[in-house]
Amino acid sequence: MDSETAAARIRAAIRAIPKGQVAGYGEIARRAGLPGRARLVARLLSENEDAKLPWHRVLRSDGRIAFPEGSKGYREQSQRLRAEGVTVEKGRVRGQRAAATLDSQIWGPAD
Repeated sequence: MDSETAAARIRAAIRAIPKGQVAGYGEIARRAGLPGRARLVARLLSENEDAKLPWHRVLRSDGRIAFPEGSKGYREQSQRLRAEGVTVEKGRVRGQRAAATLDSQIWGPAD
């Protein structure tokens, strides 16, 4: 797969995250058909110039914002998430996790 196709698939996976929900970098990579490429997702987001891409819905797998605390990106991501009704406390999303897999996001953790 060429880099433009990979980038398009990653952007599509990010756009598919419903308002008020979050997903981890690794989950976005899996949804894009690129398992194990979480760093590619992060790099694409760091270079993003599409103002309509809901980048703020992408978090670390532990539900934390990846920007350094207090940075402009950190503040903006927190604000955008809160505007969608997501609870953010000390840089961590509360009440939901950045699902490791789509199955765990839909069905919850395995018993």
